[in-house]
Amino acid sequence: MQFLIGWCIIFSLIGFCSMGIDKRKAQLGKWRIPERTLFLIAILGGSPGSIAGMFFFRHKTRHASFRYGLPLIFVLELIAVLFLYRLRFTA
Repeated sequence: MQFLIGWCIIFSLIGFCSMGIDKRKAQLGKWRIPERTLFLIAILGGSPGSIAGMFFFRHKTRHASFRYGLPLIFVLELIAVLFLYRLRFTA
């Protein structure tokens, strides 16, 4: 369980930073991080950080796919973690 928590913390930091980096690149008119990559980071456990970065940097907040997709990913990940936690302690 500690590994899972550490994994999520690391990917949340990556998600937060990637939102900030992509926002800065957008402002400078440079090459951007693909949306597919931003979603992949969220799916790999970085959804809390990605959501925080989205609102902190005010980036991708107008995109419905991010505004609703990232919270949906977070809820699904939370359900999975609770299921694994319950499975571990009831078996």
